[in-house]
Amino acid sequence: MPSFAVTVEDGVPPGLRLDRYVAERLGLLTRSQVKARFLSAKINGKDVKISRTVREGDLLELSWTDAPPVFLVPENIPLDVLYEDGRVIVLNKPQGLVVHPGAGNRCGTLANALLYRCGGEAGPSSRPGIVHRLDKDTSGVMIAAKDEDALRFLAEQFRKRQVRKIYAAIVRGNPKEDRGRIATFIRRDGRNRKRFVVSEDGGKSAVTLYRVTRRWNGCALVLLMPKTGRTHQLRVHMRWLGNPIAGDPVYGGKEDRFAEAGLMLHARSLSLILPDHLEAQTFTAPVPRRFTCIMEKLEG
Repeated sequence: MPSFAVTVEDGVPPGLRLDRYVAERLGLLTRSQVKARFLSAKINGKDVKISRTVREGDLLELSWTDAPPVFLVPENIPLDVLYEDGRVIVLNKPQGLVVHPGAGNRCGTLANALLYRCGGEAGPSSRPGIVHRLDKDTSGVMIAAKDEDALRFLAEQFRKRQVRKIYAAIVRGNPKEDRGRIATFIRRDGRNRKRFVVSEDGGKSAVTLYRVTRRWNGCALVLLMPKTGRTHQLRVHMRWLGNPIAGDPVYGGKEDRFAEAGLMLHARSLSLILPDHLEAQTFTAPVPRRFTCIMEKLEG
């Protein structure tokens, strides 16, 4: 049974319920998972209901049930491997490949491919070695662990935000500044549960640094450095900035001339410490062909 202890930080709005704090501020579980995974809690050592409000300085002790395992079948899906040793594998995920099985995606995923490559057998699995994820339409560097100790070692770096990630994106329009910092709260869109929006009244804190590296007429090439790892963070932040990522079917709008090319977002590099190593290493995925095609058109 997973557990977590944390002290409520300063600046919590009055009347914030425990279940909302866990979902929106801590990001440990979604609102639906809070109930489905039977979240239980203590505040300052006393058992409380999840409807209880939290206050600055409260010590929370949380526990919940494990997620139900997913039955995985190994599949021989080709992988573009950037690095591999006995503990981890680093790969360049292609656009269109789903990372983990879910509703409507029980096979043909990265998880199925990793299970095959690492010699695993069909059976129940929660997240076979997968430490982080990329959206289906995002390409680029990912890392997966081959054993539980390696998984915990890598996951701890992600949890403590010690991993450095750089994404390349082609965005519509030209950002006003050559570089900047975006710091907002992000929450689910109340009108569309598959989308996220910038919020001024709650949600999860999200920080992104950006730097423009090339400008064209109506588009720009931007490097994005997320300091937090919220779902759709980069896509939401660039839309909020007024420069949605080209080819984004969810946040791009109808006037996107590059809609057919797909999402122009690529995880360019990933820097972190590998198990049994002392210093951080950087892994880089080449810019994909869909990027070079659009840049050639913009240059011409």
